[in-house]
Amino acid sequence: MSSLRPVAFLDRDGTVNVERNYLSDPDEVVLLPGVIDGLKRLRGLGYALVVLTNQSGVARGYFDETRLAEIHDRLRSLLAAEAVILDGIYVCPHGPDDACDCRKPKAGLARRAAAELGLDLTRSVMIGDKIADVGLGLEIGARTVLVRTGHGVQEEGTAGRLADHVADDLAAAALWLAENTG
Repeated sequence: MSSLRPVAFLDRDGTVNVERNYLSDPDEVVLLPGVIDGLKRLRGLGYALVVLTNQSGVARGYFDETRLAEIHDRLRSLLAAEAVILDGIYVCPHGPDDACDCRKPKAGLARRAAAELGLDLTRSVMIGDKIADVGLGLEIGARTVLVRTGHGVQEEGTAGRLADHVADDLAAAALWLAENTG
């Protein structure tokens, strides 16, 4: 039996919190409906909870890493108020044209989180609202769930065909996993 933990990798914007175009104000962090229930169910299933997020606003100069840390502190605070603790938040601060290995759908963030947190990529799931999220899941051999929140409805025609499941929100994604894990 592996001592590595299974992990639910979660996209941030449009999956955990309300999608904002280049979210740069901690006061604008608002959790989506169903997020708390979904995260608690995932935790109950034994998953570590890790956010993986592309934040090209840093590379574009819209906000700096200090501001990004304030946004993540606000996110952690909102979750902690509901007794949900994330195991980690991993960020790609690069732009789409930068030659990095961490911008989703590339797997650098997931591999780094797995190494640092003792996570089992073979028992992982990637939940997000974009084709890049599904692509990352496919890259690491994870189960993939596209949520219809954020950009999910617009991306369902392409990303939905690649995902293992399409769910209305994070709560529905967690329920599907509970019913289809064994």
